Formats: sequence, C-alpha cells, structure tokens
Amino acid sequence: MMVKLIEIKPKPNYRLWLKYSDGVAGEIDFSSHVGNGVFAIWNDPKRFENVRIGPSGELSWSDEVDVDSEAMYLRITKKKPEDIFPLLKKESINA
Repeated sequence: MMVKLIEIKPKPNYRLWLKYSDGVAGEIDFSSHVGNGVFAIWNDPKRFENVRIGPSGELSWSDEVDVDSEAMYLRITKKKPEDIFPLLKKESINA
C-alpha cells in the first residue's frame, strides 16, 4: 500500500507543505534547487507557486519539471524505501 499526495500548499522561500492520504504532512525546502538545470524556471517565484498534483501523483510545475511525491514522503517521514515498499525487503535465502 502506498500513500497518495492529496494536498500541496506553496510557502515562502521555495518551500512546499505536503499532505498525504495517511495523514502525514510536512514541509520540504526546495530553495537549494532554484536556478539549477530544469529548476531554472523557478527563478520566477510565481512559477514555483504554480505547483499541482500531476496525473501520476507527482508534484508538477509544467511538462518540463516534476518531482516524485513518494521521495518527498520519505524525506518528511525519514523512512527508507523498504519501509513503505515491502517488496523491496530482502528475503533470507538459506543455502
């Protein structure tokens, strides 16, 4: 079971408040990415504020820029991928 991003609120200084379907919520600071590569579109703060939830649940600013919402969930919760994707856990193999 994977949680879904259900709400995004832009905050000052290139921060986003995110809320997920399991009740987890928190802020992520994107300021260190501003102006780098595809994130150059954020040089205009209004472009950053135009974030939306994309068709696959990603954070989306345009056809050019999106960020995986599951990765942001891991940052907020400080969990590892195998904590939320049980199939990633290694099974013991007895030889």
